[in-house]
Amino acid sequence: MTYEIRTFGDPVLKAVAEPVTNIDAKLVSLTDEMFEVMYKAPGIGLAATQIGVQRQIFVYDIDDKREVILNPQIAESSGEWVYDEGCLSIPGLYVEMLRPKSVLVRGINLQGNQVEFEADELLARLFQHEVDHLNGVLMFDRMTPDQRREAVKLYRTREDQPKDAEPFHLKLV
Repeated sequence: MTYEIRTFGDPVLKAVAEPVTNIDAKLVSLTDEMFEVMYKAPGIGLAATQIGVQRQIFVYDIDDKREVILNPQIAESSGEWVYDEGCLSIPGLYVEMLRPKSVLVRGINLQGNQVEFEADELLARLFQHEVDHLNGVLMFDRMTPDQRREAVKLYRTREDQPKDAEPFHLKLV
């Protein structure tokens, strides 16, 4: 099956994903396809909900380290870090956002084993961003109403431009 990244406005992005209860060949194949879609975009992380699959799965690749996390939960977070955050489901828009600097994420890997990752800065942000997707939360939902109006307006302007146009950057902090 060929998957496409769903973009802002698609109601599937607002739905909360269901936990994974069975790890089988079909699920492994899905994660392989998720990596292909992510690399093609290109991106560093992708939640299953972004391709219309309502399961708690996300994949990521930072520094050539491919990982799959099922049923992820952010167990702890600390600090603050401002960073220009982008989203494959909101293409062409980067938003300077404040999030916790460090997180502890727990989940399950494809072998069915419990895993735990301590992360900070970019990897911590990726974990928070993908877990948000699995809970039906987009970057726009993390903004004040005024910030959201400005960001959506910029995004709508970007939609009318060629895909290779320079992205918009919005400073919120």
